[in-house]
Amino acid sequence: MLDKTSDLSIAAENWLAQFESALGAPGGGELKSLFVPDSFWRDALALSWTLQTINGRDAILQGLRALAPGAALVNLAIDPARAAPRKVMRAGTDCIEAIFRFETATGRGSGMLRLVPDASDGNRLKAWTLLTALEELKGFEEQLGVSRPRGQAYSRDFRGPNWLDLRKAAAEYADRDPVVLVVGGGQAGLAIAARLKQLNVDTLIVDRGLRIGDNWRRRYHALTLHNQVHVNHLPYMPFPPNWPTYIPKDKLANWLEAYAEAMELNFWTGTEFEGGSYDENEQRWTVALRRADGSKRTMHPQHVVLATGVSGIPSLPDIPTLKNFAGTVIHSSQYTDGEEWKGRKAIVVGTGNSGHDIAQDLHSSGADVTLVQRSSTLVTNIEPSAQLAYATYSEGTTEDNDLIATSMPLTLAKRTHVMLTKQSKELDQELLDGLTRVGFKLDYGDGGTGWQFKYLTRGGGYYFNVGCSDLVAGGKVGLRQFADIESFVAEGARMKNGETLAADLIVLATGYRPQEHLVRKLFGDAVVGRIGPIWGFGEGQELRNMYTRTAQPGLWFIAGSLAQCRINSKFLALQIKAIEEGLLPRVAPTAEPEAAVA
Repeated sequence: MLDKTSDLSIAAENWLAQFESALGAPGGGELKSLFVPDSFWRDALALSWTLQTINGRDAILQGLRALAPGAALVNLAIDPARAAPRKVMRAGTDCIEAIFRFETATGRGSGMLRLVPDASDGNRLKAWTLLTALEELKGFEEQLGVSRPRGQAYSRDFRGPNWLDLRKAAAEYADRDPVVLVVGGGQAGLAIAARLKQLNVDTLIVDRGLRIGDNWRRRYHALTLHNQVHVNHLPYMPFPPNWPTYIPKDKLANWLEAYAEAMELNFWTGTEFEGGSYDENEQRWTVALRRADGSKRTMHPQHVVLATGVSGIPSLPDIPTLKNFAGTVIHSSQYTDGEEWKGRKAIVVGTGNSGHDIAQDLHSSGADVTLVQRSSTLVTNIEPSAQLAYATYSEGTTEDNDLIATSMPLTLAKRTHVMLTKQSKELDQELLDGLTRVGFKLDYGDGGTGWQFKYLTRGGGYYFNVGCSDLVAGGKVGLRQFADIESFVAEGARMKNGETLAADLIVLATGYRPQEHLVRKLFGDAVVGRIGPIWGFGEGQELRNMYTRTAQPGLWFIAGSLAQCRINSKFLALQIKAIEEGLLPRVAPTAEPEAAVA
């Protein structure tokens, strides 16, 4: 149970008062007594203008002494509009958790404080984790609630342009360029465009799809989301409360279309982004767009946001003998429906979510299907195991839970997911034993950190079981190991034991290439060399080049689940707004990028 006694509030308020006083004291010597030795501070733009995590009391003190004076962190207080201070367990540690608010010289923010007793100091309550997250910029607050637009520009002049006239003119860009060009109109592109819209930053989304939502609509027929509806809300417009727990792909696609209209987002469908170059002197891009009618348009935005997702360019393994196969070969991104393969034989290469889902869809359509496993795969039942990571979202508000998610340092997040993975293995033991018996190779992520860290580091390598694993364990969907294939022949796959695995269709569910490949295609080798790898964790315990300034001025990246995009679009939008208002330099502090993908 969550304990919400007044003593907890007093403890949190006392710590915040001492912390604010210590920040203002000469030398900041009192700060050391407020943190346990193994403590964590995560700053999301509030003091550092970046996303960063600092580990250890001494390192935190050094960081605070360097950043706090310039940021002018003041007015720290428990936020009465948020969840009250409470006792919780995070990453296996009992603590007092409190949400607070604060101000800096340039903005207002929300924070998360976790207190634990320090056994070496008479069990005095000290900070174990601290989050400082920027929420808004002073003077540039979002146009929400009482600050919403009044509509006087079109509602009182009966002979002037009405709302629709103004919307059409804004979206045409006949006589101007956008400040921000967002490439990709899925959940990531819509989320960042909606955030920028509320900050009055002129933004255009372009997407090659002919309809908004086609990135979901065109995927295979049976697809539904694998995480639950209450996690996946977009900014400002939560899903209706009567929506299904797992959203069908076409329902989500239609919602994205409605969302773009309701949020008044400028969106060009059927538009291909062909690439661009950055002018260091003008501090803007020159980019080429090809419209649906074949016409071309050159634009000069200050910022380009690549919202093309983790899954961009299909990864096609080099299988020299595959050309010998006489049947149909497609990548999983091209798969739509299994009905045309009824009564025929199919091989699906790859045992991640797409591979399993496609195999199950083919089986349900009456095809004879064999899964071919290339490497070990994490398997977990969709309920309850796969949802354990989202347990906090089943209580409290989305805003509070987003702050909890933001506040967890990488080290503690990994510790949490090791515990959740162990729990899910126990819950799924019967299924896992059945898979092992038929020769399926299982793993549980690097260091046992489970599916979410597979996603955050690799973008795949796991399966949420919605039934296909049961089919495999029961022998209704075949299973072979790729290492046992000698070569592909006209009839299918010839195994090393001399058997031929017949097939009419081979689906390569082999994932996607890293985003660096798309960057190279669009902007060239120099930009790739400048920014280094994208996605996965770097030395700073943050996703590399995601949601924050890169070494290439004016180039930003946003990707991930709907929840990730909802949370991190705020931080990305605030940085762009700060740059446009002169609060932040256009060029990020220089740092040596990690080696880029060849």
